[in-house]
Amino acid sequence: MIVVATEDFELYHGVVNELRERGVEFTTQEPATSLDRETDVVITGTDDAWPDGLGVELVRGRSDRPRQVVERALVALRGGGRTIVGIDPGDRPGIAICSGAMIVEAFHVPLAQTAAVIETTLNEAVDPLVRIGDGARLKGARIIDDLPDVSVELVDETGTTPALGSGARGMGDVLAAANIARIEGEPIEERAIEPTAGEIAAIKRRSREQSGGDRTIDEVLARAVARGELTIAEALKRHRE
Repeated sequence: MIVVATEDFELYHGVVNELRERGVEFTTQEPATSLDRETDVVITGTDDAWPDGLGVELVRGRSDRPRQVVERALVALRGGGRTIVGIDPGDRPGIAICSGAMIVEAFHVPLAQTAAVIETTLNEAVDPLVRIGDGARLKGARIIDDLPDVSVELVDETGTTPALGSGARGMGDVLAAANIARIEGEPIEERAIEPTAGEIAAIKRRSREQSGGDRTIDEVLARAVARGELTIAEALKRHRE
C-alpha cells in the first residue's frame, strides 16, 4: 500500500492526482504519525520529519515533479532496481527509462532535446546507466557528448526494432530504445567520429535539394550538419549570409 503523508500542499495534490489518474490504490495521513501495518511505501516531502526505523520505503519528492515521485514510489512498491536509460539515436531519438524490469517513462523527442530530457529524468536517480544504440553514429556521438556525468554503454542495436502491427506507427524508436536498455554494451566515455566523405556528399546533396537547386553548402557547413551542430536549413541560411 502507498501512503501519501506530507505537509507540502502542492506536492500532496500533485501526487494524489497522479495516483488517481493511474488507478493506483493509496491512502493519506499526516506525516510522522503511526503507519498502518499494510504500508509498503510512504510518499513524503523533502522537509517532512520521520523517525528512524519505520521499516518502510520513504520516497521523498519535490512539488514541481509529482509524476517522477509517483514513478519512484511505484518502482519501490514493485521491488526497485537500477535506473537504466535506453536510447535509439536518430533525428528524433526514442528514449526508454527503465527501473528493474519496468519501463517507467518513454520519450520521442528531437535530437537537440535528448540530453536535456535525460538529465531532468535522472536528476534524482542513484547510479543510473545510459545504454545507447550504435546506429546513426554521428547523432549518437552528439548525444553522448551532451549527456551529464553518467555511465554510458554502447550497444549493438541489430534487431532491436520490432515489427510494428496496425496502429503502432511511430512507436518503433521507443520500442527499440526499450530493447536497447536491456542489452549489455561496451562502456565508453566519448564517441568522437568524423563524418565520411560519403556522408558529407549526401548532406551537400540534401542541401541542394532543400534549397530547390539554388545552392549547395560547402564542406565546412556540411561537417557541422553531420556533427549535429547545425540543421541543413541553418547551414543554408549561413551559406546565403
